[in-house]
Amino acid sequence: MEGNRKRKLSVAIITFNEEKNIRDCLLSVSSIADEIIVLDSLSTDKTKEIATSFPEVKFYESPFPGHVEQKNKAISHCTNDWVLSLDADERVDGTLQESIISFLESDTVSVDGFKMARLTYHLGGWIRHSGWYPQRRFRLFRKDRAKWVGENPHDYLVLGEGYVGSVMRGNILHYSFADFSHQITTINQFSSIVAYTRFSKGQKFSFFKTITKPFGKFIEIYFFKFGFLDGIPGLFIAISSSFSTFLKYAKIYELDKKLTSRPSNVRKDYGEK
Repeated sequence: MEGNRKRKLSVAIITFNEEKNIRDCLLSVSSIADEIIVLDSLSTDKTKEIATSFPEVKFYESPFPGHVEQKNKAISHCTNDWVLSLDADERVDGTLQESIISFLESDTVSVDGFKMARLTYHLGGWIRHSGWYPQRRFRLFRKDRAKWVGENPHDYLVLGEGYVGSVMRGNILHYSFADFSHQITTINQFSSIVAYTRFSKGQKFSFFKTITKPFGKFIEIYFFKFGFLDGIPGLFIAISSSFSTFLKYAKIYELDKKLTSRPSNVRKDYGEK
């Protein structure tokens, strides 16, 4: 593990019922990590059993306050200066593994974080357009110089003001959906979280946005982000993105008109600290 390394690496992963994903995720980083932090949101499947079978894993459990909050909490458990943050349905490809090892072995470091491209597998192939690739985001960073921010569940890492970032070769491989039905289930869940979060912050229902925003999202994905180059999957992604946008406003309508106090598929522990 040590080799010629000049610095150590922690990997931070949050989980909830990820027995189908967590093993492959851990295998992709076990050879490059000095420690792996898995922060679990009280899973009821075999996530804990699988994760703790890896000697590098330090397993913690905590209720789920939200994606941003949970990922920052996972980082707080890391004991090394440098952290790689992953989701359980992500893997580090061979090129990215080599890039990370080269970084860990380098004599000097002049940056505070590295952006990485994420390549998603969906509907039988890798999606290289539609706004899904390269989606470069900070994922490897000095622990004290970055944090997760954003609107749940659409989180992202930012470096603190004045800190320097760079881009690292290789891809994070994203196995986001088992099939199209899984994507629709996720869209339904995530749109509920967004609607609940926005309404909690004071956003009200807008008839105009409910009509115009879904149409604009389809145009953005399919034409401006070259979704048509992804073939039929690109068309499906554009349509489903439009539908997701509609669902957010429809669910805000329910909340605004007091038809429900919380979307039925938002976890009851969501928002707990």
